[in-house]
Amino acid sequence: MTKIIAHRGYSALFSENTMTAFVEAEKSGAEGLEIDVQLTKDGELVVIHDEKLDRTTSGTGWVKDFTFAEIRKLNANILFKTQTKKEPIPSLVELLDWIKSTNLILNIELKNGILPYEGMEEKVISLVRAHDLSSRVIISSFNHYSIVKSFRLAPEIETAPLYSEGLYMPWIYAQSIGAKGIHPKYIAANDFIVKSAMENGIAVRPYTVNKESEMRRLINVGCSAFVTDDPVKALKIRKQSEKRPS
Repeated sequence: MTKIIAHRGYSALFSENTMTAFVEAEKSGAEGLEIDVQLTKDGELVVIHDEKLDRTTSGTGWVKDFTFAEIRKLNANILFKTQTKKEPIPSLVELLDWIKSTNLILNIELKNGILPYEGMEEKVISLVRAHDLSSRVIISSFNHYSIVKSFRLAPEIETAPLYSEGLYMPWIYAQSIGAKGIHPKYIAANDFIVKSAMENGIAVRPYTVNKESEMRRLINVGCSAFVTDDPVKALKIRKQSEKRPS
């Protein structure tokens, strides 16, 4: 069965990377969450996609230039005018504490492609291990050096490179860097690539799949999982596909 992973939580209806978006994704029936982490000025891991605060919070400037205490004062619930409750940027610790009480798998994307964030891999791995979540976490990044470093530090935690364009025989590449999965942009995951990777023991979890036709295609080909802004829509389509005679 193709698993449904909620992109930054249930981000079609709730402000991305907030605890509300995560809780609502879990309530919807999604099997997993995809989140992003950055480092504050004082070295705390926070859950936010952009290197800058401007788009998704009430603040402006770079995440790296603010302390954790300063970051926590900002409102991360600004993307939908109908939502008026102030909500802080979550810490990774806060999210992991909550994930422990669920059955969700967690894809942690290391946002260290633009900023190097020295020591990010060690910090993430240490927290994942401390929460006894190694078997439920996948570490991904567009920075493949970081993926290799994570694998070397913690071979028991699954890693998966993110990429957006046509990678030749990506299952061979994944195996060469110790990754057990690949996370391509959905347009770089045609049926042949999905089937070939999975036949070679590599999980395929394309992002960000919001079109109904693409959801159906990936479900029908038996893709491991996909990442979507709208888990409710994806779950509905998966249910319809299961009812159809093969």
